[in-house]
Amino acid sequence: MSDARPGPDEDDRRRKHARLVELLDAQAARVIVLRSAAAVSWFLDGARVHVSLAADPIVAVVVSRDDAWLVATSNEAERLLAEELPDIRVTTVPWHTPIDSVLPSGTGVLQESDVPAGLRAARASLLPAELERFRALGRETTAELETLIGRLDPSWTERAVAADLACRLVAAGIDPLVLLVAGTDRLAHRHPLPTDGLLGSRAMVVACGRRDGLIVNLTRWFDDGGTAPEPFATDMRRIRAVERAYLDATVPGATLADVFRAGTAAYAAQGFDPEEWTRHHQGGAAGYAGRDPRATPDTTDVVQPWQAFAWNPTAPGVKVEDTVVVTPDGVEVLTDAGAGSTAVERPLVAG
Repeated sequence: MSDARPGPDEDDRRRKHARLVELLDAQAARVIVLRSAAAVSWFLDGARVHVSLAADPIVAVVVSRDDAWLVATSNEAERLLAEELPDIRVTTVPWHTPIDSVLPSGTGVLQESDVPAGLRAARASLLPAELERFRALGRETTAELETLIGRLDPSWTERAVAADLACRLVAAGIDPLVLLVAGTDRLAHRHPLPTDGLLGSRAMVVACGRRDGLIVNLTRWFDDGGTAPEPFATDMRRIRAVERAYLDATVPGATLADVFRAGTAAYAAQGFDPEEWTRHHQGGAAGYAGRDPRATPDTTDVVQPWQAFAWNPTAPGVKVEDTVVVTPDGVEVLTDAGAGSTAVERPLVAG
């Protein structure tokens, strides 16, 4: 059962349009063309403008200083107008006409590739209605994953876990973009696509779910005994301390490179190999893309108030991951099945 959550919000839309106008002014441009899933979903409040989860949006959005309109093919427009779209003008082209061929181009037209950092900054700070939608997504995704883990036992296969979780998420209107499962024998793999292997006594499950265009990321652990044995328990406490270093450094005004340095330095401080961060990506900003952007030592994007993040430090056999939002009082955990939390302690769930 899905939480009630706000739909398209007129004030949010005005503020998004104003952010794009600032970008147009800064570039002395007439219009900007939005084509990516992240940009289109953000501007259209998460309208479902895809058919294949793996494909680009089936529409384009053109934004000028005074207007915004949609370009869609004739075979898609009816459903979009009936079920998805807010009050926005639609230009329809025949289904056999490539949308790109009818979009503005040339002098005075910004393409996304011209201003990728500017667009990320425009959508970084979550507005009130989209923040409420993100909170609902985080609660529901977490509840479904943790409920499932509470039912598991060592005889389940990794694929059975992924199939059950996918069913739960789809029933809640959540697109399962990434589902990873590693049983005891495969915990060395940091992106473990599910196999027919058994879970065994310990397993890691990762979910990335999308609804209303927003994407939440989280990792949870199953342990057959209910209480983590050593040395796993100590390693999990240490990797959580690395995550805490990332979160403590994720403050408005810091660059992602600043946060990255603080987080990666914590590996050595916690007794891990100082080079552990080089063996897997560490996460980054979240929102309308899985990472928006993924942080590196050279990422210059600046942390903004009310921006979402998902850091995922890992070490051999351990990983921690939650989605949070930066607030004036610290970070709020979105991947919490209750009413919200400002902590990121996640116990194992017994089978």
